[in-house]
Amino acid sequence: MSSTESDIPEPAAPDAPDAGGETEDAKSQDNPPSVSLTSASADETLLDRVIAGVREVYDPEIPLNIYDLGLIYRVDIDEESQVKIDMTLTSPMCPVAGSLPGEVEMAARGVEGVGEVVVDLVWEPPWGPEVMSEAARLELGIF
Repeated sequence: MSSTESDIPEPAAPDAPDAGGETEDAKSQDNPPSVSLTSASADETLLDRVIAGVREVYDPEIPLNIYDLGLIYRVDIDEESQVKIDMTLTSPMCPVAGSLPGEVEMAARGVEGVGEVVVDLVWEPPWGPEVMSEAARLELGIF
């Protein structure tokens, strides 16, 4: 997929991607992972709609959507509106490991204008509370 890349420092702020964010290579082990969303510039509204669709998917054990939980690491949208999503789970032993990626795929596929959707389950970097949005941490009492 050919696209340009921008990083969002926190999942709770998808409507204003920071074009000056650090690249994957520039990140150190000490910094929590940030959600990296990529898209051809003409597809910014499609990116917003895909994120909104993914925000409708909730972790069944935690009453929060998976986007604000920080489970979505990357969303790529190419010129043909094909979407590739990298996501993780709170644990490799998560009871919804078999179904949650499919729910994310269906949510993205349901967005008007989206072509093919591929969801990859990744384990690096490992998920931790530091990747949750501030609102999610506050709701769960994690400071």
